Amino acid sequence: MDYKSDIQIAQEAKLKKISEIAAYLGISDDYIENYGKYKAKIDYNIWDGLSEKDSGKLILVTAITPTPAGEGKTTTTVGLGDALSYLGNKTVIALREPSLGPVFGVKGGAAGGGYAQVVPMEDINLHFTGDIHAVTTANNLIAALMDNHIQQGNILNIDSRRIIWKRCLDMNDRQLRFVVDGLGGKINGTPREDGFDISVASEIMAVLCLSKDLEDLKKRVGSIVIAYNFKGEPVTVADIKGQGAVAVLLKDALKPNLVQTLEHTPAFIHGGPFANIAHGCNSVMATKIALKLGDYVVTEAGFGADLGAEKFIDIKCRMSGIKPDAVVIVASVRALKHHGGILKADLGKENIPALEKGIENLLKHVDNVTTIFGLPAVVAVNRFPTDTDAELSSIEKSCKERNVKAVLSEVWGKGAKGGVELAKEVVRIAEGKEKNFRFAYDLNCSVKEKINAIATGIYGAEGADYVGNAEKQIEELENLGFGELPICMAKTQYSLSDDPKKLGVPDKFRIAVRNVKVSAGAGFIVAITGDIMTMPGLPKVPSAESIDVDNKGRISGLF
Repeated sequence: MDYKSDIQIAQEAKLKKISEIAAYLGISDDYIENYGKYKAKIDYNIWDGLSEKDSGKLILVTAITPTPAGEGKTTTTVGLGDALSYLGNKTVIALREPSLGPVFGVKGGAAGGGYAQVVPMEDINLHFTGDIHAVTTANNLIAALMDNHIQQGNILNIDSRRIIWKRCLDMNDRQLRFVVDGLGGKINGTPREDGFDISVASEIMAVLCLSKDLEDLKKRVGSIVIAYNFKGEPVTVADIKGQGAVAVLLKDALKPNLVQTLEHTPAFIHGGPFANIAHGCNSVMATKIALKLGDYVVTEAGFGADLGAEKFIDIKCRMSGIKPDAVVIVASVRALKHHGGILKADLGKENIPALEKGIENLLKHVDNVTTIFGLPAVVAVNRFPTDTDAELSSIEKSCKERNVKAVLSEVWGKGAKGGVELAKEVVRIAEGKEKNFRFAYDLNCSVKEKINAIATGIYGAEGADYVGNAEKQIEELENLGFGELPICMAKTQYSLSDDPKKLGVPDKFRIAVRNVKVSAGAGFIVAITGDIMTMPGLPKVPSAESIDVDNKGRISGLF
């Protein structure tokens, strides 16, 4: 059977003007900044009139450990939002912005799929409203100001061997991970080792996502540690007098972006794609505004619950004061069989033993959400045509033993109608009174204790080992007064361990922490584990090879 591609479905959609979507939410024209007919930014000053309103219920969508077989987390998020709207609830969706690197690299688009998409998907997956370009420019302005300070006399005595601020680019480009710049004589700067991160892993992106207003953003930018001087003291953006100019560059990017789904549910898409190497959540501002405008807000966090959901709760919720009322954990039969050791080519065949082995990965995420974080959960089984009744029953039975319901989700093929049962279960648990929300660790713990709590509790490791200078880095950060910050773990998304080849639920492993640095502006400490890179590379066959545009401007191959 032939299926329409995601982009074909999106291009055939009849969109409402964005002013109609805004009007449905009660947003006046005074706060709408149109980017064409179907996109708009919402002025953050709208918060002044919303802050005293009651907040809606917050639904967090997360997933099992991702696989090449597909889980459908964003698709489920969009479809669930549409299903809640279909049932008569005023619903708002809050998503992360796609990053151009993965779009042209490993996965095509990032706006949902099938009949559960946000639109206009081509715009969203490409330059959108320019937020990530603003992040890139702001980040690189800091780098330019810092190197210029060194060139112009270095009054701050910056030790060029201890510069921690990298340049960035919103493209997967491994060639830029490690570079030497400033070559060609005195006029061209001071030669030094440098490198690039992907823009969405930049601390600037985290600052954008976690700032409550423009003044808070400026303060956070000023606090960013960019280097150390010859005495070992931190040098900040405020020291090089860059916070004002950076805030100017980010002024419009701070405003949440409003679009719609195929079924016209409002969607805020703003910030934070990467939860494997960054904090990976929709912006605090977009989520909080959405909570004041809707009865239900459906948001997602990046990758599996060990990464996105953990950071959503331990970082975003801690800083913003919000908390989920229910959690949806997305899985698929195909993905679970992959975790059970089945090759991608054989996932269409029924295999109960492999499925049961793979289900352990799902149950680990369920336990993390319900036991460690104390939140009610439902498992959304993203249905594929090859799934058998026996396989679906096996998942349902295993979840029932954990007192969690597994519900079929068919939003990819049916849109809202395919998510009605999931939406009903979400409403039931969200409206329930029994919630024992808590964090995975206490901020008063030492850095090592917090890392260990995540490694042993969330990942299931036996503990953490510290490679190279990691222990010395931790000691230095604690001595500088950064010890009470939360932890942002940079870890592969493909395994609960730091080894992407260890599928399912690995045992008898330890997490190797090889680099620890402070993101003082964002307000957390980054612990880099295993072989994870903050600048991804392109795969052997990049998605870019299949993307094209015809003479009329019609795009093809974008997922």
